[in-house]
Amino acid sequence: MAEQDTSQEKTEEPTPRKLEKAKEDGDIARSKELNTSAILIVSAICFLVFGRMMGTTMMRIMEFCFSFDPRASWDVIVAGEYVSVVAGEALLSIVPLFGFLLLAALFAPIGLGGWNFSTKALAPKGSRMNPLSGIKRMFSMNSLVELLKGWGKVIVVATAAILVLISLKNEFLSMVFQPTESAITHAVEVIAWSFLLLAASTVLIAIVDIPFQIYSHTKKLRMTMQEIKEEYKNTEGKPEVKAKIKQLQREMANRRMMSDVPEADVIITNPTHYAVALKYDPNAMPAPLMVAKGVDEVAFKIREIGQEYDVPVLEMPALARSIYHHTRIGDEIPEGLYVAVAQVLAYIYQIDQWQKGNMKQRPPKPQTPIPDDLRADE
Repeated sequence: MAEQDTSQEKTEEPTPRKLEKAKEDGDIARSKELNTSAILIVSAICFLVFGRMMGTTMMRIMEFCFSFDPRASWDVIVAGEYVSVVAGEALLSIVPLFGFLLLAALFAPIGLGGWNFSTKALAPKGSRMNPLSGIKRMFSMNSLVELLKGWGKVIVVATAAILVLISLKNEFLSMVFQPTESAITHAVEVIAWSFLLLAASTVLIAIVDIPFQIYSHTKKLRMTMQEIKEEYKNTEGKPEVKAKIKQLQREMANRRMMSDVPEADVIITNPTHYAVALKYDPNAMPAPLMVAKGVDEVAFKIREIGQEYDVPVLEMPALARSIYHHTRIGDEIPEGLYVAVAQVLAYIYQIDQWQKGNMKQRPPKPQTPIPDDLRADE
């Protein structure tokens, strides 16, 4: 019972993942009023811009049809040519209008929700064919809002139409006294302006509809705390799984690190708690690199691999701790430790020469200077 109550309390805002999934399903906020208003306004503007041309074309088509030779109607070929000419003229006159209407229909949805192509929205759903679901939708809050919007559109557009008719009454009456050509052109212009004013009135409905659609869409996608927790588990994974993944990642990183230890020039130790492996190629590196580091068991493994591959191991606790705490794997050692590490590398080289018999006595262990800001005490 508690779980049922929790599932009904959808008070949390939808997560980005929930919004993304809804978008994939084709469920996004849309305003039909915005699209309708945009198409109507674009249509009215097109009539204003191309209306004179369309009126002239219509008048030319009428003259052409009324001057049609009746005897030609008995000739199928001639009649077909007349039809082709009339259809071509009419089509060319409305191509700009339909072209801009197509653009308006394509770009109007960008205003709310943007473009969204989803094949899931086209898939048939049993709930849409369920009579009970249909009845529930008929008496839902959305249906009530749609009914109010419908009445609102009738009132707004009717009011705008009455105001337009009153303001343009003299314009309409004056057409009676104009020549046919001028009257047609004038009528198209007046109708276009009237159309634009009526279309502009639908913007009021769109301004009210857009916030409602956003609110309604967000409310529909709201989630319970339990749903958010389940989504987090499914997305991020359970804590024990994440811990296991991190452990595997650490093990993989350690294996990669250990594979670089045999290439090191020296391993500096604490002697037991810390171990760092350094590599230096004067022809390819501006400064020595740290190729591996570790504490306790990892440090022991570094020393073990170093001894296996005859990498010199040198006990210098202060220098080992300093390099460990101030250098990341694969990075150059800090500039303040250049002198100390240079002395260590020189000492390793001298030991190698002494072991080969090129030096008479064993070189003394160097005193590596460490700046105060790079010290790392126990």
